[in-house]
Amino acid sequence: MKAYHMSKEEKEFIKKYDITKYDQPSIATDMAVFSIMGEKGDERQVRDAENYRKMPERKLKMLLIKRASYPYKDCWALPGGFCRKDEDVYETARRELIEETNVKNAYLRLAGIFGDVDRDPRGWIVSHTFLALIDGESCTLRAGSDAWEARWFEVEIEKKEIEKICGADTASMENEYHLRLFNAEIQTELTAVIQEKKEFRDYHETVRYEIMDSQGFAFDHAKISAYALLSLRQQAEDDGKIVFDLMRETFTLTELQKAFETILDKKLLAANFRRKIGEYVAETDKMVEGAGHRPARLFQRNLEAFYQ
Repeated sequence: MKAYHMSKEEKEFIKKYDITKYDQPSIATDMAVFSIMGEKGDERQVRDAENYRKMPERKLKMLLIKRASYPYKDCWALPGGFCRKDEDVYETARRELIEETNVKNAYLRLAGIFGDVDRDPRGWIVSHTFLALIDGESCTLRAGSDAWEARWFEVEIEKKEIEKICGADTASMENEYHLRLFNAEIQTELTAVIQEKKEFRDYHETVRYEIMDSQGFAFDHAKISAYALLSLRQQAEDDGKIVFDLMRETFTLTELQKAFETILDKKLLAANFRRKIGEYVAETDKMVEGAGHRPARLFQRNLEAFYQ
C-alpha cells in the first residue's frame, strides 16, 4: 500500500483546522474478563463421558477491581484504563490486561462501545469494552494505581420476559436481566437489574439496555457486565469456537462439554454436543488417568477449522 502524501493545499487546510470546535470525550477501555475456575485451583482428574458430573465443580467467574479512589470509591469495577496518546484502543486493552493479570496471550475482542454522557461523573468518557478470556488459575492478579483489590467473582444472570408484542412488520420486546456476582471468600455480593428493550422494524433489530438497579458496581459496569456475558453466551451458542479460549492446550471432551454447559447454564446431550464440535477438535496420542475411572483421551484444537 502506497503512503498517502498531502498536497500543499491540504497541508495548509490541516494547519488552519480547529479541532477544538467540537466537544472531545476522553477515551477509555474496560475489559470484561472471564474464566472458568474451581474453588481451590485446578485439580485435574479423569473425566469420562459417564462420570463428568462427578468432577469438581468449576464455575464461570469474572474479574473485578475494588476502587480505592473517587469516584465510586470502594465499589467494584471492570479492569481498564484511559488511552494514551500514542496507542489505539486495542493497545490500551492489551496493556491494561497485562498490567493487571500478567496475561499476554488472552482472547481479546471488542464487545461494545458505551458513551452515555452521564455514565461517569468526571465528564464525557467513552468506553470501548473488550471481552477477554483467560486461564484465571494460572494468572497473577495485580492492582493498578486507582485500585487496591482484585478478585474473581462467580457470575450468574437470570432472564425474565416482561412483554412481547408482534405486528405485521414490527415487533417489540422487553426483558429484565437479574445479574448477581458473588465472592465467597470475602462474602461480597453485587446485584443489578438490567432492562433490555428490543425493537424490530422491517426485520432490523435495535437493542437498548438500561440499569434499573445496581448495588455495588461502579459507573455503568453492571450494564456492561451483563452485555458482555450475554455476548459470550451468544457466541458459545452460535459456533462455539470462543469457548476454546477458556481451555488448556489439551483437554478431554468432557471438560470441553462442561465448559459449554457452564457458560450456557444448561445441560447438553453428549451425542449432540460432540457432533457440533467434532470438526473443531483433533485427537492427540495422550491420555489422562485417575483413580476409579477409565482413561480419557486428550484432544486439542483442530487448527484447520479455526484458521479460515
